[in-house]
Amino acid sequence: MSDADLHFYFDPVCPFAWMTSKWVRQVAAQRNYSVEWRFISLRLLNAHIDYAAHFPADYEAGHTDGLRLLRVAARVRDEHGAAAVGPLYEAFGRRIFEVDEPPGSGLRGTPELAGPALSEAGLPTDLAAALDDDRWDAEIQAGTDEALALTGKDVGTPILHFRPPGGAAFFGPVISRLPSDEEAVALWDHVVALSAFPGFAELKRSLREQPQLPSFGVRPGEVGKQEDWHGGSRRLKR
Repeated sequence: MSDADLHFYFDPVCPFAWMTSKWVRQVAAQRNYSVEWRFISLRLLNAHIDYAAHFPADYEAGHTDGLRLLRVAARVRDEHGAAAVGPLYEAFGRRIFEVDEPPGSGLRGTPELAGPALSEAGLPTDLAAALDDDRWDAEIQAGTDEALALTGKDVGTPILHFRPPGGAAFFGPVISRLPSDEEAVALWDHVVALSAFPGFAELKRSLREQPQLPSFGVRPGEVGKQEDWHGGSRRLKR
């Protein structure tokens, strides 16, 4: 059983999961709580969907990139423990989102990205061989099923489980701007308070700004273009 104060379910290619993870790390640096980073795969979550009919053209390749990187993370967790996953996710995210010229869909789940990320996280680069090893998919599917069992199926990433195993879990919060350290703690306190109220289920709006990330061309202090994300995703139709 995990002793963490928060379980954070992520897919490495989701920009909103990355934004929320940055906020969670901000708060963790100021508060005495621990995070266990767990897996949810957008590719497996949408396995029943006809990508060509329902998503923009590059989505299947992008979600497959996420699954491939999660295979590496699953092997890392198996061989080096759960504590090694957080630094690896951080290294993945910096290479995908914190760059002016990000790797495109189909180019993120590659040895060229995974190898240097493993090295930055202090892990052997030969673990990147797991990119092509679908034997890890059952473990990733189990994590995805675990996350959806906590929230229901009409969700995306990230999923946060507060005070596990008995606490509430929610999709989000989805944020597009990184708060200041002071704002980060205030936001955390509000979210935790909502999660602690029995019977609370949802606050929702589908309009989102593009996240404040170099990969989207949105700089600190700038506001990204607002888009309508139907059902928490960029599906073109239901």
